[in-house]
Amino acid sequence: MTNTAPSQTTGPQILRAAMWMSGAIASFSLMAVAGRLLGPQHDTFEIMTYRSLVGFVIVCALLTARNMWGQITTHRLGLHLIRNLAHFTGQNLWFFAVAITPLAQVFALEFTTPLWVILLSPLFLGERFTAVKLLSVLIGLTGIWQVTQVGNLLELSSVLQGGTGLAAAAASAIFFATTIICTKKLTGNITVACILFYLTGMQVLFGLGAGLMDGQMALPTASSAPWLVLVGCAGLMAHYCLTNALKTAPATVVAPLDFIRLPVIAFVGLVMFNESLTLSLVYGAALIFAANYINIWFETHRKPA
Repeated sequence: MTNTAPSQTTGPQILRAAMWMSGAIASFSLMAVAGRLLGPQHDTFEIMTYRSLVGFVIVCALLTARNMWGQITTHRLGLHLIRNLAHFTGQNLWFFAVAITPLAQVFALEFTTPLWVILLSPLFLGERFTAVKLLSVLIGLTGIWQVTQVGNLLELSSVLQGGTGLAAAAASAIFFATTIICTKKLTGNITVACILFYLTGMQVLFGLGAGLMDGQMALPTASSAPWLVLVGCAGLMAHYCLTNALKTAPATVVAPLDFIRLPVIAFVGLVMFNESLTLSLVYGAALIFAANYINIWFETHRKPA
């Protein structure tokens, strides 16, 4: 996503960015809580189906209200398909992890997504892999090691046996990185409205297909329907707020604000689900933040060649 904010950031701009990020943090946190509460009633495919259906209805309503249906084309449909398969897989893994893993750990591992983008960009976008990017990746991998609390081979065996949720959260970050790379390729000549239309529409079909593989699809109940609607609305709102924050202030300002959602979700996990906060998680999250910030700072301050 291109940062269009000016090089000199004023106090009011930072304040506006902070307000937008407050909306994003609240939305991401609500989506995680809703996903955790929906776990006993709906599998991840069902959650994704209903979430995408809510989003699809909202996107279609906005396209109609703003007379933007002309932006929906079949150009690069194959890349839309790859992007949305990656996002669908990553989001399912994320919801699976949220249901069985401490929320702070899931969010910490999700923040490794930019590091995977660094690794994949030279292959798919032709971007240079610099020494600074290598340093960022190495620091980030050390952070992952801390978050997952893997200290030696004996612990690794334990994690493989009981850490399915951690593995899902880490894998989701890789699929989200693939989504970002595909999105970057699409935004060259495809509108955001078109991307969102195929995102939500395709994922309704993916969810129905995957959800019906076992021959049944649990329908929303009186207790689950509000949470399913919340997941759909919160998902769209989170990315809308994050996009506006990036338009308002540079990434070097927004990135630290985005990391505020880690202590926020840790507090939510403690209060609502009695989840503990370990020093290993704190150290790991700090390293992942440092890795992301080093790369962002270097990219935004690098002199043009």
